[in-house]
Amino acid sequence: MQTPGSSEAHHHFTATDWQRIEDEPQFRDLVKQKRSFIIPATIIFVVYYFSLPILVGYYPQLMSHKVLGNVSLAYVFALSQFVMAWLIMGLYLNRAKRFDQLEQGVVKSIRGEFK
Repeated sequence: MQTPGSSEAHHHFTATDWQRIEDEPQFRDLVKQKRSFIIPATIIFVVYYFSLPILVGYYPQLMSHKVLGNVSLAYVFALSQFVMAWLIMGLYLNRAKRFDQLEQGVVKSIRGEFK
């Protein structure tokens, strides 16, 4: 039985092995799909996150506008950042299922090469 710490569980790849893995079309597709989600999601979140201090600094009257009782637009915006984080997390979890399937294809093809 292989355990995580045993030498049988880990294959020590050389630089040439890694190059062959990187040249696999399935691996390239996996990296491309991950980047096509992670980079835009990160940019959107960072822009959204830093919009609050920018808006509060440059448009204090707008952001201090009361929208519900004593709750200002700035407060609603700040709370919406939690919603945005959970939304992005949910989208990533959904997309991660596809990433896992692609990863399994890569692992199967690599295992065949390195037996």
